[in-house]
Amino acid sequence: MGRISKKRKEILAKFDIAKAYSLVEACDLVKEISTTKFDASVDICVRLGVDPRKANQMVRGTVSLPHGTGKDVRVLVLCTPDKEAEAIAAGADFVGLDDYIEKIKGGWTDIDVIITMPSVMGKVGALGRILGPRSLMPNPKTGTVTMDVAKAVEEVKAGKIDFKVDKYGIIHSSVGKVSFDGDKIRENSMELIQTLIKMKPSSAKGTYIKSVYLSSTMSPGIQIDAKTVVA
Repeated sequence: MGRISKKRKEILAKFDIAKAYSLVEACDLVKEISTTKFDASVDICVRLGVDPRKANQMVRGTVSLPHGTGKDVRVLVLCTPDKEAEAIAAGADFVGLDDYIEKIKGGWTDIDVIITMPSVMGKVGALGRILGPRSLMPNPKTGTVTMDVAKAVEEVKAGKIDFKVDKYGIIHSSVGKVSFDGDKIRENSMELIQTLIKMKPSSAKGTYIKSVYLSSTMSPGIQIDAKTVVA
């Protein structure tokens, strides 16, 4: 059995790993138990009472976090020349079409979000094998395939994120940084959870929000009492 490090012991002394805390308590605790020298991300995991194998129980969508994620999101816009100026003005990091498609085919994926237009999806679709496994493939359901590329860029830069339940029925998402104050982490978390509640599939039976955990990069997970967020 491996030894518990001194730092790990100090962290575990600050909270009860078996206790379910309120969201307010957890948002303050996650800041206390983060020991990284960099500004760690704060992540939330929500286990839903759905069966993702059934198409009518797939939970997927987008949410605009009130305070953003704290990350500098790198956005690539694949568009026709007439849309390039507005994409650049909206804050896109990379704008173009054929040259970036070739670059991606060569292995370049140093981006966080790709936004494109319906008219060029024929070209972008050929990149599915590269972009799909990296969750970079544009999708109309997440607002990344649109004619209003400027609005899409602005929303992503302001904190709009997309989420999708995994095969275990869990939603994983970043809801801020350790440098955020507790209220901002709480408000971001609640915005995501309330969005998930509104998206509950009619075919999902029983308890919908089964468990919620909050953690920072390399920290233990803090269990949240689901009753404090469902109400």
